[in-house]
Amino acid sequence: MDVRFEDRRDAGRLLGESVRERAAGQDWPDPVVIALPRGGVPVGAQVARALDAPLDVLVVRKIGAPGRPEVGIGAIAGEAPPLFDGRALRMLGITPDELGADVARERTELHRREALYRRGAPAPDLRGRAVVLVDDGLATGVTARAAARLLREEEPERLVLAVPVGDRRAVAELRTEVDDLVCLSQPADFRAVGLWYEDFEQVGDEEVLGVLAGLAVPARLRPTRHR
Repeated sequence: MDVRFEDRRDAGRLLGESVRERAAGQDWPDPVVIALPRGGVPVGAQVARALDAPLDVLVVRKIGAPGRPEVGIGAIAGEAPPLFDGRALRMLGITPDELGADVARERTELHRREALYRRGAPAPDLRGRAVVLVDDGLATGVTARAAARLLREEEPERLVLAVPVGDRRAVAELRTEVDDLVCLSQPADFRAVGLWYEDFEQVGDEEVLGVLAGLAVPARLRPTRHR
């Protein structure tokens, strides 16, 4: 069934209910929600509340196609090398080396946002925990894939990707990157994430900081269980 959401909070509430139901039938040790800023943060906040779990962020930057920056053909997460969509590069007739300047620019912005959002706080220890990765939607899926691969290196017990809406091919491809995937809607005529929201205004840094301020203390104080 195709679903159209009022805004990211509405999508997050519905997604949170679905994720909570999924968690109830499985063993999700010490869950933590990791949202992709900026659009994934208001969605992730609602999922965190539904799970009574802490919220944190992972900054991932999209590498856009030349002349069409909104179309993701690659992504960077942390200090990992850029991840590119090989199919998209072949279609455009370009190589990763030709995108070096774009990667450097996005890496600088990634560092800026990390410093702004974390404010010196360390990233949570994810080893042995159930990690729920949240974004506001999947288009090409390249940013979520980069995030999932980086998070996998942290040795979570379970890695779950949760999104309100996604392109069918992207959802199918991402299932191989995670242990579980929750997607409320996979429209046949997807086209773009924003088309499935009544209000898809850009999320600013101040909104991200406000959400994190409301949920940050429990996240930092919550004990980590190791196996």
